[in-house]
Amino acid sequence: MFGEDAIAQQLADARATLSTAIKSPEAGQVAPVVVEGVEGLLRLTLGTEGRVDKFEFDPRIMRIGSEVLFGEIKRMVNAALDERAEAIGTDEPLPDLEAINESVAEIQDRSLRQFQAMRASIDEVMSKIHGGK
Repeated sequence: MFGEDAIAQQLADARATLSTAIKSPEAGQVAPVVVEGVEGLLRLTLGTEGRVDKFEFDPRIMRIGSEVLFGEIKRMVNAALDERAEAIGTDEPLPDLEAINESVAEIQDRSLRQFQAMRASIDEVMSKIHGGK
């Protein structure tokens, strides 16, 4: 049977592991994604966090007209997002590790208080059984 200290240590270890993952999110990051358009006149870089980091263009791009330009930008953004999703390997969002860590901390605190209350009750019952009040 696990004692209060063993359970507390297991929960503390789990929290430490989550804290490490929170502090080093780069371990799960995807390399930046670069997409080019209009024969190299446009370049879009999606950063490691999945947001647009850079948008570069050659001034000659202004000759193609706004409708074509905005259509190409839309295509490039969608292509970059698709490429990043493919690199991650899932369409599911990444879990919020900070929220998980906070939940584990709350569970640990509550469970320790409950174990202490149960232990106090058991100690009281045992003292009554063994000739206490």
